[in-house]
Amino acid sequence: MISYNTKDWFTFIFKLHKSDTFRKLWPLLIFVCLYSGIIAYLEISYWKLSQNHHLKNITLMHGILSFVISMLLVFRTNTAYERWWEGRKLWGSLVNNSRGLAVKLSAMLPAGAIKEREFFRTIIPQYAVALKNHLQKESTRLALDQYEHPEFNGIAYENHVPNQIHQIIFKKVNELFVKEKIQKEQYWMLNNELQGYADICGACERIKNTPIPYSYSAFIKKFIFFYVMTLPWGYVFSLGYFVMPVVAFVFFVLASLELIAEEIEDPFGTDPNDLPMDKICENIDKHVREII
Repeated sequence: MISYNTKDWFTFIFKLHKSDTFRKLWPLLIFVCLYSGIIAYLEISYWKLSQNHHLKNITLMHGILSFVISMLLVFRTNTAYERWWEGRKLWGSLVNNSRGLAVKLSAMLPAGAIKEREFFRTIIPQYAVALKNHLQKESTRLALDQYEHPEFNGIAYENHVPNQIHQIIFKKVNELFVKEKIQKEQYWMLNNELQGYADICGACERIKNTPIPYSYSAFIKKFIFFYVMTLPWGYVFSLGYFVMPVVAFVFFVLASLELIAEEIEDPFGTDPNDLPMDKICENIDKHVREII
């Protein structure tokens, strides 16, 4: 995720970040300029159409459709940001859930339970890492085998790793209860945090596995394309060859909104504007080790 100063207008205007939409769209912007220039040349120099030609009335269509396309893009952007923000809230809940479980276990476990403390100090942050890798569809192997805890052995990395780690945590807590290292009331107190892991994972998977419907996304792209491609035919009568930069700028604005929505609708990826899950995992590991 990109960190920036919201008050630094100069940087926003004149600096091109690697994730800036201009870098992604500049080949299409050149194409739009060339296309608009060809239409302007044909209408002005070759076909020699006058101001009274019926093609100038196509601007009426643009005036009507501009409201429609603006409403579609507003809905598209708001929907994508809502998905991004929900993902951020879920990972904020994961941070709080991990801290809460660590605080409770630190208070419940006896001071001499060094092995158990080391186990939870390791396994709680590893759940966040496993969830991050699961959402990013990575096959990165977790470095769990470097620890001496036998409970870490036997994890099938080709399967659902977060569920397996969640099961290991629950199994260990149940073992502590059976060995009477924690009381029944304490066992129930840990249930909210233990259940919270499954709820957070399921909610993140819902966002990840349910993209914006294909037909809706495809329709917006087609709408933008045909809207922009028809602009030179009407506005060349009033703008002349200046229609080239004007049409390119309109395309840049409309296409940029769609690109931004595409990037943030999946907040669990590795794009510059996606959630900083690596940093969140590091913070969870740091805080859990401080608590336990």
